[in-house]
Amino acid sequence: MTESDLPVAQLTPGRWGDPAHRVEVPAAALEALKHLGVHRPTPPPSDGGGPAAAPREGGPTGSAADAPAGAAARPELTGAQLAFLSSVVGPEHVASDLDTRWAHTRGYSTTDLLRFRAGDTSDMPDAVVYPSSHDEVAALLAGCAEHDLAVVPYSGGTSVVGGLAPTRRFVTVDLRRLDQLLELDEVSRTATLQAGVRGPAAERLLADRGYTLGHFPQSYEGASIGGYAAARSSGQSSAGYGRFDQMVVGLTLATPRGTVELGRAPMSAAGPDLRQLILGSEGAFGIITSVVVRIRPRPTERHFEGWRFENFDAGLTAVRRLAQDGPLPTVLRLSDEVETAVNLADPDVLGGGSGGVLAIIGFDGPYNQATADGLTAAGGQNLGEGPGETWRTGRYRAPYLRDPLLDEGALVETLETAAFWSRIPALKSAVTESLVGALSATPPLVLCHISHVYETGASLYFTVVCAQSDDPVEQWRSAKYAANQAIADAGGTISHHHGVGTDHRAAYHAEIGSLAVEALQAVKHTFDPDGVLNPGILI
Repeated sequence: MTESDLPVAQLTPGRWGDPAHRVEVPAAALEALKHLGVHRPTPPPSDGGGPAAAPREGGPTGSAADAPAGAAARPELTGAQLAFLSSVVGPEHVASDLDTRWAHTRGYSTTDLLRFRAGDTSDMPDAVVYPSSHDEVAALLAGCAEHDLAVVPYSGGTSVVGGLAPTRRFVTVDLRRLDQLLELDEVSRTATLQAGVRGPAAERLLADRGYTLGHFPQSYEGASIGGYAAARSSGQSSAGYGRFDQMVVGLTLATPRGTVELGRAPMSAAGPDLRQLILGSEGAFGIITSVVVRIRPRPTERHFEGWRFENFDAGLTAVRRLAQDGPLPTVLRLSDEVETAVNLADPDVLGGGSGGVLAIIGFDGPYNQATADGLTAAGGQNLGEGPGETWRTGRYRAPYLRDPLLDEGALVETLETAAFWSRIPALKSAVTESLVGALSATPPLVLCHISHVYETGASLYFTVVCAQSDDPVEQWRSAKYAANQAIADAGGTISHHHGVGTDHRAAYHAEIGSLAVEALQAVKHTFDPDGVLNPGILI
């Protein structure tokens, strides 16, 4: 099975992924959790008057019966507001029932899931609107200021940085009906895709014509084309295909003041590249309704294999040499000693490992022996296809493990950054130490890997596992604050591909400086003078 064969996952509100694909915590992992002081919480007796402190077996389903008591008492939209929304998209495409609103509450960070489990309704939209075209999106935005409604764009809902939790009451604009491949230019090798197309659906649409986008983030089963663009997504095959913002050659943006269309040519010297201003703007400047993306012929063969290095420093040198001198594979990933031992890529053997560190390389197309020769010259040992195929087939299973780990009483979360090669070792040490220090009351396991490389630097992706405290939301917020400060002090960026949202806003502002923030605020005021677009997100 390849990524093109995966179905679109209909995410369960409050739990990651398709409920039909539940992952059980392996016995070895359960034993390891005991050494971290993790114990399964006991739900208190329900008095029928509020949400339970722990989820029922299987987790929330998103139905009205599962929503917390009292949620229906939230102030509803006025008749005039509902009439306006209905006039744009039709009354059958406006939902203000508790079921739908609860299912569109926040994203999928661990703190989002914990707050969902606790019945926190503070970020629940007042209504969900389903437009079917760019014109309907534009009309919605044009009228929302007049009707005192903020707007949050939504398609996959997979934000992990508070990107769906604005600072005022709002309606959600769900783009799932914008799900078409509008044009495929085989001469230029570009495709125009609407923003609501999910990752697997986009691959199937392109595969039918013999092409691939080549963008496979870990949120692939649920994330959408518009989300990729709005957050500057980066997928596992970035070494070969590039990040999503490198794939986009054009886009259409709906704003309260009108439409912006960008991308007359692949490159231009006609002023700053405004495409790059919109990419990563997270709905604060407008709603991206379609993108024109570079596509490539669908590969007829794929190869994955594992390589062992004695330690992370040795592996780091090897992947840097490939990134700088080539030849690069399509996939290039390096786990540190802890992640290699824990092996999150294969939940079935979680807790195993044989020492050293593991690198994964993958090729879309013929195997490149020159890449293997480079790894050998750098001290690597070829472990064959077994580890590579295990990683490839388990790639999308790891996020499903988070919910059963939360059920067991573990706190599991991730964060990521990037830096120039010379800063990577110190950055990795600083972030690890900050997390260990901030979570000293519940000593954590901190895992790290590199999965995106460039000639001048690379990303670092951390996974943290520890016992939950009595207030796990505050527990993680304190740890994340410490990690953010460590990233800043060590010269890293606050986000490589998760985005800014609300979680990283303060750190992002400190990173770019007050004058740059003022420039972004001026752009927002131009596109969105009444501040209806995702208020509090990004800036």
